Amino acid sequence: MDVADSDLGVYAVSGAFAVLVYLVALAVLAFATDVGLTVGTTATLTGGFLLFMGSYVAAMVIYRGVEDGEPVE
Repeated sequence: MDVADSDLGVYAVSGAFAVLVYLVALAVLAFATDVGLTVGTTATLTGGFLLFMGSYVAAMVIYRGVEDGEPVE
């Protein structure tokens, strides 16, 4: 099975896209708005995003384990 052509590959690419969107959103927040990105604000936003990405990666690992454990007919 080629990972690039599998569901897991699609999930990995969409996860990378989510990281890119998060970084662009932080840059826009910092430069285009009056919101100050202090250490506390950045840490809170990043902490929440890392919790989200952690659950996303856990779901990918579980999906891969289920996919490997099922017989293919």
